[in-house]
Amino acid sequence: MRLNLTSWILVALAVGIAAGAWLHGRLAPDEAETIASYLTIVTDVFLRLIKMIIAPLVLAALVAGIGHMGKDVAALGRIGTRTILWFLGASVLSLSLGLVLVNTLQPGVGLGLPLPDAASGPELARAEFSLRNFITHLVPKSIFEALATNEILQIVVFSVFAGVAVGRMGPKGEGLIATAESVMDMMLIITGYVMKVAPLAVFAAVTATVAKQGLGVLVTYGAFMGAFYLGLVLLVLLLLGAGATVIGVPAAFRLAREIREPFLLAFSTASSEAAYPRFLAALERYGVPPRIASFVLPLGYSFNLDGSMMYMTFATIFIAQAYGIDLTIAQEITMLLLLMVTSKGMAGVPRASLVVIAATLGVFDIPEAGLVLILAVDHFLDMGRSATNVVGNAVATAVVARWEEQREASEGDTAPL
Repeated sequence: MRLNLTSWILVALAVGIAAGAWLHGRLAPDEAETIASYLTIVTDVFLRLIKMIIAPLVLAALVAGIGHMGKDVAALGRIGTRTILWFLGASVLSLSLGLVLVNTLQPGVGLGLPLPDAASGPELARAEFSLRNFITHLVPKSIFEALATNEILQIVVFSVFAGVAVGRMGPKGEGLIATAESVMDMMLIITGYVMKVAPLAVFAAVTATVAKQGLGVLVTYGAFMGAFYLGLVLLVLLLLGAGATVIGVPAAFRLAREIREPFLLAFSTASSEAAYPRFLAALERYGVPPRIASFVLPLGYSFNLDGSMMYMTFATIFIAQAYGIDLTIAQEITMLLLLMVTSKGMAGVPRASLVVIAATLGVFDIPEAGLVLILAVDHFLDMGRSATNVVGNAVATAVVARWEEQREASEGDTAPL
């Protein structure tokens, strides 16, 4: 494993595709299903190991970072406001790009797929958005419950209170800040151990998926997948371009180089969470102060899922096209606004994108059973949108850090990097 981890993951990805195709061609469907179920044990264990790290890492990093701010609550409010404003702009960009591309490329028009019966639709609960439930869910009933269930947003809320309190304790709080920093260092060391399993987990995940469904599913949905991945490429370029206007073009290229490992890890495991510990370390190597990275990144994992948001508009209208349902411009704009709101409450919901899409389909009288049209390739699409989420959050964190540098430089506190 002294070789570059990125190289190992790429090798595991290629070998997994080949092994999965070989198994699919030689095993009966029930045998392939059995083999796949055993292989996913490795992936499930790896993702559980990652989730084991995330909650204590977020708590320790936030308490230490905010604690160092001391009594400067104004700085915390300023950073939070700028972060949310950037997230909102990125959300509008992501949702709008998905809307424009799916209407331009029309991958669902003339698809000719059989319409599923309503009874055969996937069993997904509707994501009914309630402002009351959303706001009350932000506040943890117990920090221990939030840590146990990996409720990142609730951990962030508690950590902000704890960090501000520790900062106001003066010398008495220095020991707690040092303890939080030690816990963060410990979790990053554990991350190094867990990452040694990453290539094996990637191999198992890809092999299991291809063994069950075969490479043919990629051909059947080729137009849909190709159009979506084209959209992801454009979204990544737009996000990096927007970030470059603030941090500069050379810095944007350097940021892209620094995050290539967490990007690839998120892509190959189809999980943004799998990349979080390495992602945090990559941002700090790039030069983002830990107090900003540890604050903005957890918020991004809750509010700034750019790839997932683009997928929502793209997939919803794709299903409408497959059914031959024409939506007016007014309906599509209403859909965009609806998704703008409901997507912010999807953090921590299993298969959140599909749940929100199911709710949106019902609002516009599109048969919810149409979700089965995309379930077959959802894993392959999730790979791309998870990796894009990493890029979006990297750009957001770097931009907020640069704004803080510029403010401090203008006040003469420090020189810009």
